[in-house]
Amino acid sequence: MTASTSPSSARKLFLIGLLIAIVGAVLFSTKAIVAKLIYRYDVDAVTLIAFRMIFSLPFFIVIAVWKARTAQPLNNTEKGQIVILGLLGYYLSSFLDFLGLQYISAGLERLILFLTPSFVLLLSVFLMKKKITAIEWAALGTSYLGTVLVFVHDVRIGGSNVTIGGMFVLGSAISYAIYLLASGELVRRVGALRLVAYAMCVSSVACIAQFFILRPVSMLIQPMDVYSLSMINAFFCTVLPVFLTMIAVDRIGAATASQAGMIGPVSTLFLAAWILGEPITGIQLAGTALVLCGIYLLSKKKA
Repeated sequence: MTASTSPSSARKLFLIGLLIAIVGAVLFSTKAIVAKLIYRYDVDAVTLIAFRMIFSLPFFIVIAVWKARTAQPLNNTEKGQIVILGLLGYYLSSFLDFLGLQYISAGLERLILFLTPSFVLLLSVFLMKKKITAIEWAALGTSYLGTVLVFVHDVRIGGSNVTIGGMFVLGSAISYAIYLLASGELVRRVGALRLVAYAMCVSSVACIAQFFILRPVSMLIQPMDVYSLSMINAFFCTVLPVFLTMIAVDRIGAATASQAGMIGPVSTLFLAAWILGEPITGIQLAGTALVLCGIYLLSKKKA
C-alpha cells in the first residue's frame, strides 16, 4: 500500500478538505458582519451590493473566460437559463439579504438563511411531489422552532423593523432555494464552477446597472473605509468562499461539505458579538442549537 493510499494519508486529506469547507463557510457568513460595518456610513443596500459586485466581477470574468476556452460552447437555451438563474439566485437573493441586514442582527440573518436547505425540500414537495419522511419533518420542525425562537426574541428588542428585515432575508432564502432547485440539471451539463462564474457575472452586471439606474454617480464617492470593507466583502466573503467550497466538495463530497457549513450561524453569532457588539443571549444560543440540530438531521438524511 502506498503512502498516498494509506488510511493515515486518506484521513489527512479528508481533514484538510473539512478544514477548507469550514473556512469557506465562516468567510461566507462573515459578509453579514462586513455589511453591518459598511452600513455605519452613508451607504444603502443598493450601493453596498454594487460595490461588492464591482470589486468581485473581475475575478469571475477571469474564471468565466477560462472555462469558456476549455469547455464546449453553450446553446441558446443554456444561456437563457444561466441569465435567469443569475438574476434569481445571486442578484435577487443578495439584494434582499442586504436589505434585511439594515433592520436585523447578523446572527438572526444567518439563522434565516441557514433554512435554505429546508426550503429546497419543501419546494420539491410542492413542485415535484416529493414525499417527506418522518425524520425530515422532525428536522424541519426543529429548525423552524429555533428560528422562530430567536426571531420572537429579536422582535421584542427591535420591534417592527425586525419583522420587515426578517421578511426580506426570508425572501432571500426562498429565492436562493428556487435557484438551487432549478440549477440541478443545468449544473450537471455545464459544471458547477462554470455555472457559478457565469451566473455571478450576470448578477454583477444586474447589481451594477441597478445602482446607476437608482442612484446618482456621486454615490460612488465614499470614505476610504467603505472601499476597503467592500473589497473585503468582495474577495474574502464572496470570491474566496466560492472557490473554497468547490475545492471542499471535490475533496470530501457535497454532503460532508454541507454539514461543515453548519459552523456558519455559530461563527456569525460570535463574530457579531466580538466585532459589532451584538449581545449573545441564552435564547439566541438555544435557537441556534435547534437550527443546527435540524439541519444536521436533514443533511444526514440526504447523505
